[in-house]
Amino acid sequence: MRNAAGGVLVAALSLTCPGGGGGGNPDAPGGDLVTVPNPVIHSMQILDDARDVRRIEVVDGTTLKHGRRFSYGRAKIVDADDHSRVIALVESQGTSLGDVDPVVAARGRFDDDPIEHIEDSPDLPPLWQVFGATKRADGHWALPELKLELASPDAALHLGPQHIVMETAAIDAAAQLVGTDRLQMETWHVMHLSRGKRGPFRTDAEASTGGEGSGRVGAQVTLVDEGEGDRPVGSASAVFRVVA
Repeated sequence: MRNAAGGVLVAALSLTCPGGGGGGNPDAPGGDLVTVPNPVIHSMQILDDARDVRRIEVVDGTTLKHGRRFSYGRAKIVDADDHSRVIALVESQGTSLGDVDPVVAARGRFDDDPIEHIEDSPDLPPLWQVFGATKRADGHWALPELKLELASPDAALHLGPQHIVMETAAIDAAAQLVGTDRLQMETWHVMHLSRGKRGPFRTDAEASTGGEGSGRVGAQVTLVDEGEGDRPVGSASAVFRVVA
């Protein structure tokens, strides 16, 4: 879950907080136990690369506006052992796919089985490998055809694999441009454009740099559904700091 420079991958952070406000709070408008959320825009600014952080926690989740179709929220990701250490700021826009199952809503919780006692280490496979992404012979990072374990409840490509493969493609494109993969993400902006229904899902990535000595490199990535005529599924913009 860490990049070559030792910082936490943005996908790992984004998956803990895909929506900025109200998630998991049955009393919050638009919360995960009130409606089935569907993120539309996810924006994250990273303040701390969290090199020595063992656990993170999402705090201050706030719904800024809950409208008829869209909701807007924000939150912070902090060191779970030191809440004064802010890792990232998150803002998001989302919509609803419908009401939560009445049984789940009445229970007031999800029956998720947490995975315990796993320490992140170089011995674990990278996230892109776990989710089946590969770099093809044509140079594009891609996910395979849609299968159940990569699907969301609405039978479309889950946002998790999208974040992972787009970050991987962004790092690869930026590293090729500047000649090093020691890159720390500072800004990550994702737009979920349409449902990924078939696959394979290909990334098209392009990197660029600022002026000489800026120490920054950026990348823009588009994720397309090749099985649906190259229909755009998601897009991302990343800004990295080159780590000496």
